[in-house]
Amino acid sequence: MSNEKGACQTKNTVRVKEDDKEEKEIIPLDKDDIALLNLYGSGPYHASIKELEEFVKSHVEELNKMGGMKESEMGLAPAVQWDLNSDQKVLERENPLHVGRCERILNKGQDDARYVISIREHAKYVVTIGERVAPEDIEESMRVGIVMGYSKIQIEIPLPPRIDRSVSMMQVEDKPDVTYADVGGVKEQIERIREVVELPITHPEKYTQLGIDPPKGVLLYGPPGTGKTLLAKAVANRTDATFIRVIGSELRTMLEMVNQMDGFDSRGNIKVIMATNRPDTLDPALTRPGRMDRKLEIGLPDLEGRTNILRIHSRSLSCEKDVRFELIARLCPNTTGADLRSVCTEAGMFAIRARRKTITEKDFLDSVNKVVKGQHKFSATAKYMVYN
Repeated sequence: MSNEKGACQTKNTVRVKEDDKEEKEIIPLDKDDIALLNLYGSGPYHASIKELEEFVKSHVEELNKMGGMKESEMGLAPAVQWDLNSDQKVLERENPLHVGRCERILNKGQDDARYVISIREHAKYVVTIGERVAPEDIEESMRVGIVMGYSKIQIEIPLPPRIDRSVSMMQVEDKPDVTYADVGGVKEQIERIREVVELPITHPEKYTQLGIDPPKGVLLYGPPGTGKTLLAKAVANRTDATFIRVIGSELRTMLEMVNQMDGFDSRGNIKVIMATNRPDTLDPALTRPGRMDRKLEIGLPDLEGRTNILRIHSRSLSCEKDVRFELIARLCPNTTGADLRSVCTEAGMFAIRARRKTITEKDFLDSVNKVVKGQHKFSATAKYMVYN
């Protein structure tokens, strides 16, 4: 009994000590301690720099109040830079301009040159140019700014060409980074499209010397996924041209497309590249000679083309050196470039599942069984081959 009683007393003593630890008073930080913590990590000149920043900030606020105007995104200069007197003199010296078009230049290159201009809702005039305009800056069919007064009518400034807003919306601002080396299996088609599109833009003098007109456009047709759009982007990159992409459904009628084709100059810097999966549905008025002079079939790649496509898509992949791409290409008959790209992507997925950093040949073989053979029922290549 005495031992049990002593044990109970020991337990009670320990419990009291734990309660003392829990009830220990927490002393809060005072202002001096907080100020000391805020200065932790600051340099010896921290207080002086902060005082100067507050001084500059207060003076900037006072200057803004004295100016009476806030900074805005309207393009206005600060009030201290306003010069109303000089602005008024500029307005008195410059007259409002009318927009017209120079249709013809008479006695071009001579001192007594005259310019035939037309102004919408007015008439045609034969005028001269102003003192601040150089004769070399005015060309035929260009927009000009015209001063129309009681005593004289003359060209004041040349104007840039007008850009339709609908065309600017279709323009692809980012330059395509696709080259001919990125397009595989269409070696013969690349040579033909360079003759039709690239050569007239880069070397138009060759056609001028022979006296022939280069084709206005080219029609690319074939099954989906064979690289028609990719080839068009490669041409735009090669010629350093502005790539304007238009989807056929965006044009209201087929007649509008025909009018656009007839409006292009033969030797102009505008070329039309059309791509379709169903050439049998196009109107003969659109595909006749004179509008679409060259028609290129982008068919399914052969064994050499499939091997080249696999090598192109595997450039950015971390593959083993002993991968036999020709063997993989033999196992993918009647496949397009898009199918072969899916094979490379799926091979990378197999390597990720196995937690490996490189893609082996077995990954490609498993990918062929999954993509080419497993998804064969979803492929529409055979259906489109009937129309092409």
